[in-house]
Amino acid sequence: MARTITEEMFEKYKNISSGGLGNWTISRAINTGVMFPRAYMGIHAGDPESYDTFIDLYKPCVESYHHGFKWDPEHAHRTDLNPANITETISEEAKKRIISSRVRVARNLGPPYVMNPNGNAATRNAVLDLVRDVVGTLDDELKGTLYEHAKLTPEEEQRLIDDHFLFKGRDMRQAACGYHQYWPAGRGIFQSHDKQFNMWINEGDHLRIVSLFQGADIVGVVRKLSKAVDAISAGVARATGSSTPFAQHPILGMITCCPTNLGTGCRASVFIDVPKLIKKLGLHGVDAICAENHCQARGSTGEFSEVTEGSRIDVSNKYRLGYSEIELINQMIRTVNAIAQMEEAL
Repeated sequence: MARTITEEMFEKYKNISSGGLGNWTISRAINTGVMFPRAYMGIHAGDPESYDTFIDLYKPCVESYHHGFKWDPEHAHRTDLNPANITETISEEAKKRIISSRVRVARNLGPPYVMNPNGNAATRNAVLDLVRDVVGTLDDELKGTLYEHAKLTPEEEQRLIDDHFLFKGRDMRQAACGYHQYWPAGRGIFQSHDKQFNMWINEGDHLRIVSLFQGADIVGVVRKLSKAVDAISAGVARATGSSTPFAQHPILGMITCCPTNLGTGCRASVFIDVPKLIKKLGLHGVDAICAENHCQARGSTGEFSEVTEGSRIDVSNKYRLGYSEIELINQMIRTVNAIAQMEEAL
């Protein structure tokens, strides 16, 4: 954002609102980057209309972050969550070191649901109410328990912490765009009985749909995720009467609050133990290797974290837009195999 915006651009847009349900403004859009210059993107969207209303700012930011993507119909986003299309195989060296595998996608509901940076307690509660109805219709494989942050018992909170699945709304970069206002109204976590399907409600985007397996069964993860996404989409469509249950853009794909998640909204990752590489190169050195393959290495607890659990790191795809979900998963597998091979060679 900081490399893109100019004084003239700000003057052009400063008295204009997006026209969406929350009337997003350019001042609110850039607040994260103003407050935290080290933020990756530095800009957020408060409604789907933001991206087209302030296209002079969003377009170059999006094209700069998402390697190789061009904002035109020829490069319109394509989606693929079919596990049969995974062409890469996790190597035996990598399997020995992978603790868990996870794929998540971000989704926002279409009108009349307001995206969270623009919302309030009532709009967040409306999303939670809808989700409560939808998860009540899931089949046995996906059935589970919905935990509301405002009603968590100490025992439930501790169990979700132990499962590495509780979110607390304390990220200051996210707070600067309005994600965490009215905490904990409308926030919740759904977890299937087998803990392999999980969903965050109103952490940032309306929904983060997650499949998490212990070990290296990435095909199983994608199979479970695809089923969950289809079930939630169908449930939202039935409950709202809408043929397009999630907010979408003809070029940008799935609409998300942060432009880093546009398109697939997909992060495919493994939690892997590479003690010799971490000792030799550190997290930033491993991240540089991952970047050569369009991926990134993160610390033990995700974005902006350090390695705090021995030598375990998170390796995931960096981009979301310009590639299908399966292409991103293949990129991640290739990167993990390369990292594991380097670890074995040391």
